[in-house]
Amino acid sequence: MSDAMDQQKATSSAWFKTLRDEIVGAFEALEDRQTAGPTAHLPAGRFEVTETTRTSDDGSDAGGGLMSVMRGGRVFEKVGVNISTVYGQLGAAAQKAMAARGVPGMETDPRFWASGISLVAHMQNPHAPAVHMNTRMFWTPHAWWFGGGSDLNPCIEYAEDTAHFHDTQRSHLDPHGTDLYPRLKDWADEYFYIPHRNRARGVGGIFMDDHCTGDWDADFALTQDIGRAFLPAYLPLVDKRRDTVWSEADKDAQLVHRGLYAEYNLVYDRGTKFGLTTGHDANAVLMSLPPMAKWI
Repeated sequence: MSDAMDQQKATSSAWFKTLRDEIVGAFEALEDRQTAGPTAHLPAGRFEVTETTRTSDDGSDAGGGLMSVMRGGRVFEKVGVNISTVYGQLGAAAQKAMAARGVPGMETDPRFWASGISLVAHMQNPHAPAVHMNTRMFWTPHAWWFGGGSDLNPCIEYAEDTAHFHDTQRSHLDPHGTDLYPRLKDWADEYFYIPHRNRARGVGGIFMDDHCTGDWDADFALTQDIGRAFLPAYLPLVDKRRDTVWSEADKDAQLVHRGLYAEYNLVYDRGTKFGLTTGHDANAVLMSLPPMAKWI
């Protein structure tokens, strides 16, 4: 592995930490503002930060990260913002999955390194949308790539909220090529689809994986802008809906919709499968699950 790639890996890992710190600060600032309605009596939520570890099959250290989770806040019922940098050798199942995606060299050298940020927010107010975001860099001895995106998951949909979320994504992607937003939007629509329910889990967003043009700086810049788009795309929606009066029927709809989210993440999500099969902290991997959900 070259010195240049070592530096690029360190740079990407540091960026994910910077983005994490910015988001955590913004979410806690939102909690500090008094809200109206049933959660007004609650204290402002704060993130609890826990170090996570990954242990290789032989028991040696294989990296880790930070799991930051806020529960029971005024605005956020549960939100997690995790970062990790893990490395080692991929097991047989992960090697097979990587090879099936076209990653070269898995049969002869299954070493890997991966770093990224992953966020999922579940809201107190049913009118405020849940959301997911992640960006990551992955390296093997024969390849490297970036992936990630964000998607909005409201249980009560507002067309203007969906438009704002998508317009903000587009404005951050267009400087990298006007073909990117429609392509990554279509990819998100396909990726965040629940086949057994014959429906999407939300109103979409953007998604990419295995992104490698051969120009690391350009690909990293795109990945950064996907991360930078998140707060301006999402925070105004929460601000607008946080004090909307809700009914028991609204809350019931929220819990049912969360069931969709849980089904998708446990059955289809590639990141969940990768984290669990490679030995990362299970609590961190399953951080995305809602605190409460229901099924009809």
